[in-house]
Amino acid sequence: MAFNEEYLKEIKKRAKESHVYRKYQMTGLLLADILGDRAHKALYIKLAKERDEGTLMTLAQSIAQNKNVKNKGAYFMRLLFDGDKNKK
Repeated sequence: MAFNEEYLKEIKKRAKESHVYRKYQMTGLLLADILGDRAHKALYIKLAKERDEGTLMTLAQSIAQNKNVKNKGAYFMRLLFDGDKNKK
């Protein structure tokens, strides 16, 4: 039984580690960390894959510096998609 328990501990430890294979994956994780929204990291990875890295990072950093924003992830999405509507 000891082997089984050790194996399960190792699997749980590995599951918590990030597996980054592409640049956009790292960008998405950085966005999630900057905005304090690691729970939605898959969304940020998808955005990083589809959109310009510089634009996303600039927007996230400006939001992160604003102390008045309570939900940085939601505010980021709002500004991002409002910007899309204005471009059309």
